[in-house]
Amino acid sequence: MHRAVGMRVITGKAKGHRLKAPKGLGTRPMLDRVKEALFSVLEGYGSIRGAVLDLYAGTGSLGIECLSRGADSADFVERNAHVCSIIAENLRHTRFDQQARIHHMPVDRFLHRQRGVGRYDIIIMDPPYADPAIEATMQLVASSGVGKEGSLLIVGHSPRVALADAYPGLHRIKFRRLGDSCFSIYELTTTATPEQEG
Repeated sequence: MHRAVGMRVITGKAKGHRLKAPKGLGTRPMLDRVKEALFSVLEGYGSIRGAVLDLYAGTGSLGIECLSRGADSADFVERNAHVCSIIAENLRHTRFDQQARIHHMPVDRFLHRQRGVGRYDIIIMDPPYADPAIEATMQLVASSGVGKEGSLLIVGHSPRVALADAYPGLHRIKFRRLGDSCFSIYELTTTATPEQEG
C-alpha cells in the first residue's frame, strides 16, 4: 500500500511526473485508477480552477493533480513533518511549489484557524480509512466556512464507511465505488458566514 509504484500525475501540465511516497507511515495514496475515475467525474462539472484545499494531504497527489489540470493555487494540510517534506519535494519536482502552501498541523486545527475565509473552490479529504472522525470533519468543513456556496468537497473513504447523502450545509452529488475504494462528492449548499466574501 505504501509503494510509490504507478503513482503519477495523470494529465495536465505535469502529466507523467512520478510522485514520491513515504514508506510505512500509514499514508495510503489514492490508487491511480480511483484518481482517474474521480477526476473524470470532477471535470464533468466544469474545468478545474480556483483555490484547492487538500486535507490529510499525504503525498500531495490529489492537490498536485488539481494544479496540473488548471487550479490557481493549493493548500496542503498534513500533520506529519516527514510527510510534509515529501509533499514539498513532489511540488518542486512538478514545479508547482510557487502555487502551493504546506500547513504542518492537524486538519481540525487548520479548519478552526481558517474559519470564514470562504476561499476554496475544491476541498479534498482523503483521510485514513478507519478514521472515526470522518463525518465530524466533513461537518467542520461545512460549518467553518472555508468554502463557499457551490464549492465541492471530495471525500475518499472505505466501502465500510457509509456516508449520508446530506449533512448540514452539504449534499452529495456523486458516489462511486471501485473495488475497495470509494469517493463521494458533496456540494456546499450554504456558507456558515455569509457576510464573508469569497
